[in-house]
Amino acid sequence: MSWTIGVDVGGTFTDFTAHHDGTGRTHLHKRPSTPANPAEAILAGLEELCAANGIAPDRIGRFCHGTTVATNALIQHTGGKLALIVTRGFRDLLEIGRQVRPRIYDFQCDHPPALVPRQRRFEADERITRDGEILTPLDDAEIARLVEDVRRAEVDAVAVCLLFAFVEPDHERRIGAALRAALPGVHVSLSHEVQPEFREYERLSTSVLNAYLQPVMAGYLTALERRLAEDAPGARLGVSQSSGGLISVGRARRFPLRTALSGPAAGIFGAIEIARRAAEANVITLDMGGTSADVALIRDYAADMTRDRWVEGYPARLSAIDIHAVGAGGGSIAWRDRDGLLKVGPQSAGAVPGPACYSRGGDLPTVSDANLVLGRLPATGLLKGHMALDAAAATRVIAGLAAQIDLSLEHTALGVIDIVVANMARAVRKISVERGFDPRAFTLMPFGGAGPLHASAVARALDMKRILVPPSPGLLCAQGLLASDDRENLVQPIPMRLEDTRLDAAFAAAMETLRDQAERWFAAEDVPDGRRATEATLDLRYVGQNFELSVPLDLPAGAAPDRAALASAFHAAHERSNGFSDAASAIEVVCARLVAIARQPHDASPDEALVPAPATPAGARRVHFSRDEAAMAAVFEREALHPGDWFVGPAIVDQLDTTIVIFPGDRVEVDTHANLIIEVSR
Repeated sequence: MSWTIGVDVGGTFTDFTAHHDGTGRTHLHKRPSTPANPAEAILAGLEELCAANGIAPDRIGRFCHGTTVATNALIQHTGGKLALIVTRGFRDLLEIGRQVRPRIYDFQCDHPPALVPRQRRFEADERITRDGEILTPLDDAEIARLVEDVRRAEVDAVAVCLLFAFVEPDHERRIGAALRAALPGVHVSLSHEVQPEFREYERLSTSVLNAYLQPVMAGYLTALERRLAEDAPGARLGVSQSSGGLISVGRARRFPLRTALSGPAAGIFGAIEIARRAAEANVITLDMGGTSADVALIRDYAADMTRDRWVEGYPARLSAIDIHAVGAGGGSIAWRDRDGLLKVGPQSAGAVPGPACYSRGGDLPTVSDANLVLGRLPATGLLKGHMALDAAAATRVIAGLAAQIDLSLEHTALGVIDIVVANMARAVRKISVERGFDPRAFTLMPFGGAGPLHASAVARALDMKRILVPPSPGLLCAQGLLASDDRENLVQPIPMRLEDTRLDAAFAAAMETLRDQAERWFAAEDVPDGRRATEATLDLRYVGQNFELSVPLDLPAGAAPDRAALASAFHAAHERSNGFSDAASAIEVVCARLVAIARQPHDASPDEALVPAPATPAGARRVHFSRDEAAMAAVFEREALHPGDWFVGPAIVDQLDTTIVIFPGDRVEVDTHANLIIEVSR
């Protein structure tokens, strides 16, 4: 097997990258998504990719997949029919929650409905204490009653979340075993398997979300795996997860919630790889596709992680790369609000019917239509002319919007772009300024099909001085999948203070458990010894705090942590994250974490020779950059640019997967890795 394929399914396009493991050859492909059945675009695109580049399907060894199926199921509320089993007295916790209003000033915003109605929530007569002591035993008759309750409910999946099951999971295990034996067609999510951590409500919500997605993802992945076995026999399917890295299709079926943010996470991995090669340690990424824009902050070649997220209005406790999303994409719809003001998004035309210029039935003005009216998109079409654009349709829908707000055609189109840029700049400020980081000290890295189209405008809005555009920005998420290792996140609670004399023994027991779990995972995934690696961290917090920070551990097996060094590292992490620390406050340990990693071999791309020379444009076209008269912009073909080439805007760079807008006065140079480095003018 010699080919690795990365496939990222977006709201508008499905992206492919094929890499030959022996020669390093890479082939790219892009085709419209099929939202009703994402597998259709995947399989059709794979056939097109193989046919166009002479790839034998039976030579594909790895198939790395970033998917939006889980996210779409949550957005559209198309998950399974659920039952829930909880400890007696906790039946209504799912609705009581923490009485938190995420949007405190929005009096029209309701909490989303509970995914399990009250009549399908069943109470188990059992009780375990915080120390793992069994206070009320769970007998076999009670288990049989619960199984019969679930049987009568006629559900697709059941979540089981018992009090303190993360400390002592025996009762959950027994209920789960009985359910799986009696109801083999029903999916079962046990909280101690999904997320074995404290915080009862978040563990409950996370387990329910996982169960809700199990029927959808199991059906999708099973069908895709079956078709891949026919079309590409020998290909091993791996699915991207929200924390980065891949998991096996079996783990994805069992824990589908881990894939809820899989595509954007793969893009961050790809961005880190690009940043490392370009020696850009501090980067803010802007991943703009057809439906949304995702932004993330990378410091010292690493992205921040989060474990507390709201997924479509529901709290979830899962490890994920800290990405902030906003409804700003090429398909975002522009509209006149009741106050008479122009708004853009969050509603999107998506892939179907898509923007009006796609000629697929869309009749509402979108960001893509505005870009075409302004001359920023090529009239010859996208995908190097393989996807035609209808300029007349774009003009018609933007003109209709212009009549509503009483502006000219071009000014309306510019207004649409200005608003979507302001929305993205606000998102960047949220992950930078609001956390104490100055975006001007970072390099902006745009990717996605529409990121480079708006990067210069976003940089100007934030006073950022430097932009790095990767060689294939529209396909970076698919390329990031190729660079992703297989990863499994493991956790063990250690609830005690740092100065507690019992900590060394508790830590040793927790790490032994974690390493045993990692070894079992390595064996199950058939990972060779030379590719095995682990990364350990401890979650710490000041006594009395609600939330914790992770501190890396670099200890040989069996060694006890240095408490003074841990305290110092935690104070430094707290200072970095929150702007202050308190050396006099007591610290407590919350849990130990271990990431088991199956390293994949990565080719190091050689630096190309840098020969400075002015680039030669392929043509020119009229482009509106501002409310002044349109300017004649030089048009460059990306594949014709070589390391050392440079030019000054106004300019447009066209390529297969995106279009790059260079504002007047911006200077562009191609670096040794074929990245475009844009120095933003003032």
